[in-house]
Amino acid sequence: MQNIGLGRIKIGCRKIGWALKWQVQIFILCICAAGVVFGQARYSIPEEMVKGSFVGNIAQDLGIDLKRLTSGKARVFTGYSSDYIKLDVDKGTLFVKERIDREQLCGKISACSLHFQIVLENPMELFRVTVEIIDINDNAPTFPKNEVTVEISESALPGARFLLESAMDPDVGVNTLQSYSLEPSDHFILKTHSRPDGSKYIEMILKTQLDREKQEHHTLILTAVDGGDPQRSGTVKILSIVLDANDNPPVFSQTVYKAAVLENCVKGTVVLTINATDADKGSNGAVTYSFSHVTESLSALFELEPNTGEIKVVGQLDYENVKIHEVTVQATDHGGLTDSSNVVFEIIDVNDNVPVITIMSFSSLIPENSLPGTIIAMINIQDLDSGKNNEVRCLIDQNLPFKIESSSTDFYTLVTEQVLDREKVSEYKFTITAIDQGEPALTSNLTIMLNISDVNDNAPEFNQGSYNAYVMENNSPGLSILSIQAKDPDANQNARITYLLEATQINGIPISSYISINSDSGILYAVRSFDYEKIREFQIHFKAQDGGSPPLSSNVTVNIFVQDQNDNAPQILYPVQTEGSLVAEMVPRSADVGYLVTKVVAVDADSGQNAWLSYKLHKATDWTLFEVGLQNGEIRTLRQVADKDALKQRLVVLVEDNGQPSRSATVNVNVAVADSFPEVLSEFSENAQDKDYNENLTFYLVVSLATVSFLFIVSIIVLTSVKFCKWRHSRLLHESNRNLPAIPVYPPQYTDVGGTGTLRHVYNYEVCLTTDSGKNEFRYIRPCSQSLVCVDTSGTETMLHLQKENNLLDVTDPSIQQKPANTEWRFSQGQRPGPSGSQRPEEAGPWPNPPTEAEQLQALMAAANEVSAATATLDAGTMGLSTRYSPQFTLQHVPDYRQNVYIPGSTSTLTGTNSQPEGKNPQPSSGNKKKSGKKEKK
Repeated sequence: MQNIGLGRIKIGCRKIGWALKWQVQIFILCICAAGVVFGQARYSIPEEMVKGSFVGNIAQDLGIDLKRLTSGKARVFTGYSSDYIKLDVDKGTLFVKERIDREQLCGKISACSLHFQIVLENPMELFRVTVEIIDINDNAPTFPKNEVTVEISESALPGARFLLESAMDPDVGVNTLQSYSLEPSDHFILKTHSRPDGSKYIEMILKTQLDREKQEHHTLILTAVDGGDPQRSGTVKILSIVLDANDNPPVFSQTVYKAAVLENCVKGTVVLTINATDADKGSNGAVTYSFSHVTESLSALFELEPNTGEIKVVGQLDYENVKIHEVTVQATDHGGLTDSSNVVFEIIDVNDNVPVITIMSFSSLIPENSLPGTIIAMINIQDLDSGKNNEVRCLIDQNLPFKIESSSTDFYTLVTEQVLDREKVSEYKFTITAIDQGEPALTSNLTIMLNISDVNDNAPEFNQGSYNAYVMENNSPGLSILSIQAKDPDANQNARITYLLEATQINGIPISSYISINSDSGILYAVRSFDYEKIREFQIHFKAQDGGSPPLSSNVTVNIFVQDQNDNAPQILYPVQTEGSLVAEMVPRSADVGYLVTKVVAVDADSGQNAWLSYKLHKATDWTLFEVGLQNGEIRTLRQVADKDALKQRLVVLVEDNGQPSRSATVNVNVAVADSFPEVLSEFSENAQDKDYNENLTFYLVVSLATVSFLFIVSIIVLTSVKFCKWRHSRLLHESNRNLPAIPVYPPQYTDVGGTGTLRHVYNYEVCLTTDSGKNEFRYIRPCSQSLVCVDTSGTETMLHLQKENNLLDVTDPSIQQKPANTEWRFSQGQRPGPSGSQRPEEAGPWPNPPTEAEQLQALMAAANEVSAATATLDAGTMGLSTRYSPQFTLQHVPDYRQNVYIPGSTSTLTGTNSQPEGKNPQPSSGNKKKSGKKEKK
């Protein structure tokens, strides 16, 4: 607490012809507590100043800038008092708002003051101002009555006392009643007495004994004079009547009676009994009691029983208005003699007033970063009770980051105690409680709502410390690969998150050319197609930034893992494939089983199981001679090399990975079975001459395969159409007549035995119907000439009619189905024409003896039976080749059996183009003979 200054101002003025000197005392006391500066100013002004009179310059006296008064919205807070003083904010002066009557304001209280506060905001400041009201002598002493009659017994002895009604002067101090004077004073003198409250009362004392016979009436003038300047006075006429003898006046037992009365005392309660005695007898000794000079307010509270002297409560007492009541009681006998005594009623306070809470200033919205000690509200609490009943405690709800501090008497401030966090609690609704110390204690509550405004004090947080994303290589650009999410507990713009890609590089390439991100949703997109073989994993750093000012951000790392796809076929490293030159591996004929010929080395750019390679022998000149290691690709011999093995061995090795789907590559390995290099050189020199022929042959084979496939599909369609037409025709027959006899149905241009038909080949179809076929479905048999078509030399006759009838078999009778051709004819398996023999076509020699015509026909029949057995197993995948043919064979390997005709008188059989293993050029028969000749020479 600091004492800033003390000033004294003396002001002289005159009003209505009289001069009054008054002093203005200003005491300014500034208090710094809890961040609020308080000051105190004190002024003194006379009462009855006209409206608008100057009181004091509060801005100058307290050192407050006029701009501060305006910006702080300075105002006067008076509580429950009337507004007598007004503040001029522009000038910083106080002036009288209403006429002030000190007697009305303070009554008989000598120290009369007006107390109010001046409140400033932003920041909150409070200044207490006290204006002392100085009394002026504006009231003259007055008596209750203009004329008073006093009866005095003639037997009254000198010294007898007669109580007179006192004059009333509402002024205080020197301006109040000071003295009395009585004229004439031949028989009476005045004696003035003072009460404990400072008021005075007078008694008229008999100086000499009266004689009614001399003078029955005495007229006296009683004058009351105050001490003001100018002096004022009041008079009353006293008429004294002398009565006959009553020598003894009543006498009270006590000069002063005191009684303590609770302010909530019930009406009708006797609080005191007074007693006075009179020594006279008879009617002169009967005493009656009465209040003397009682006011209307007092008579409304107490009642005196005239005969018994009991004083009862008849009104509602209020300690807060009047704490002590004083009254004079008088005892009077029938002779007119009296005695007086004072009765003092002390009102005992009862806790009957609830504390009143008043919010002087309140900030309903504060930011969450407010420091501890920030003032939220200024509170005034008043309790009209006294003592402990007036002691008030101000409390707020517990477990709140606020506290109540007492800045001065009856004034409190609500301040923050802890750092606020809007993300935890965005608003507070709490109750301010005022409790007095009475018994029982009275309480009042006031609920207020405080909102916390958001401050950008939280950075976005990702829901994971890091992210891992897996993307398959060869992805399409724009593919969504991952979604990252961050949360910001702030509100509104402070919680709006933007996702940003931090600029980095991968191998000198900006990261933005690999990955992009949606700044609003956090979804990551692939900008390009990834290649696992070039980049397998990389890291990207993203930043989540909020929209606050300044913005806050947090980073996260995303690991992108590119997953491998089987998009690379194995690459052959060895043997090296070159154009124009031929590389061959030599195997000596003396090589043992397991001899390492060479090793195929291949790599796969993929990884994992996509790079697991397996080696297989795809094609070989001789499958029994070589094998390939499944895992290591080593080509070794399966058996010892024989003399009959060809010098030139061509192997096709298939290298396949383990991916899904798998990819493969092939490599041609030429192996020369020879003991010297010249042998190899002479053999492989012929290979270059056949190169062009092999290329053309491959093209022709592809064209033939496509043509055969097309014809096969067309045949299936035609066959299906024919089946459907026949089924429809049978349905029509079934509907027209259900009891038709069996009628054979023949295709167009059908010819009988011995006839000259229009077709070179005869096709015979037959349908079998019964008399009750209307109840059954048609059953068709297969063509009777399914296995063989016989053509004579003229080409005009058909097969024998008997043979045709034998081939018309019912499909329902398996016992008479056509039997397979008998392979046990006179030619051995090696001599049989066509690829069915064990020898290769180019190695087949001539038949041993020229066959007869019957043998020729039988050979043709056997060849036709082989065609029937081969074509019966055709399907869409392998074109129906039997299992005795290698799966490597296609339609191009099927020989043209129309050319397998034995020419009488010739030593060879004419054959079509024979199939050979892929990669080996076909040789004409002359070449084969030449080759065989070379072998024989060796």
